[in-house]
Amino acid sequence: MDVDKHILTEALSAILGVTVKLQSDCKDLDGAIKLQIANLTTLALLKNEALQPVTCLTTSLSRLVVDKKKSQETTKSEKASCSLRKELFVISDDFFDPSFDFDFTNMSELKSDECMRGDEPYKRPYGWMRFALKVRDKYPDGNAWLGTGGWRSRSAPGEWPVSYHGTDLQGAAGIIQSQYTAGDRQAYGRGIYSSPDINIADVFAKTKNFISQKNGKTYKVIMQNRINPKKREIKNKDIWLVPISEGTSAEKEKEIVESSIRPYGLLLRKV
Repeated sequence: MDVDKHILTEALSAILGVTVKLQSDCKDLDGAIKLQIANLTTLALLKNEALQPVTCLTTSLSRLVVDKKKSQETTKSEKASCSLRKELFVISDDFFDPSFDFDFTNMSELKSDECMRGDEPYKRPYGWMRFALKVRDKYPDGNAWLGTGGWRSRSAPGEWPVSYHGTDLQGAAGIIQSQYTAGDRQAYGRGIYSSPDINIADVFAKTKNFISQKNGKTYKVIMQNRINPKKREIKNKDIWLVPISEGTSAEKEKEIVESSIRPYGLLLRKV
């Protein structure tokens, strides 16, 4: 897949609902917000107060709220977030890590293809191209959560399982008003939803499409994550939930998210 860093910034813009550019492409950085890898999963939880032009921004891929009442109550704050998130976000030119990119576009699943990550079957994202984020050495607890590279039938010690997270930020509102799964909105509760199966994430999480301004092609984009097995609840074989109870403080929500789910790749597929 012929994709460069500029198209990847378009993909980030689509999935986060904000304008993201390479730092080297910005002549004037005054007021720009720098997006750091290690803080990539908390902006939605911090809402408006996190959106300050500082050197390190905490930001999230998404937060799924399946409680309809809660979604209605947050409408006003979401609209405020929308206006704030029109600001410019910048990433360093080494935000991505091409050495860990992998092309799954022309691959298909085999019965013997049982790869493991974090003591869970790893359903590889066949049909997609992964563009790796530079996450190694970005977290204070080391790199054990990533395991080792390549196809493996066994998990590495301390490794986290893989999950997929499509997003629909609805204009960068931050809190998703639609549920992740089909059926009753309150079937599993409030929190962060993801799936070990990219096909489930693609269908039910409203994967974002975007048209590249660089080449005119349309792509789907979804996040590939590692999820802390100690923090997630397995609701069924396709749905994992990191529960966040009603009334949890913003600071505690930030702590829960940062310790529970870590994106490590952007997955793109040409539409």
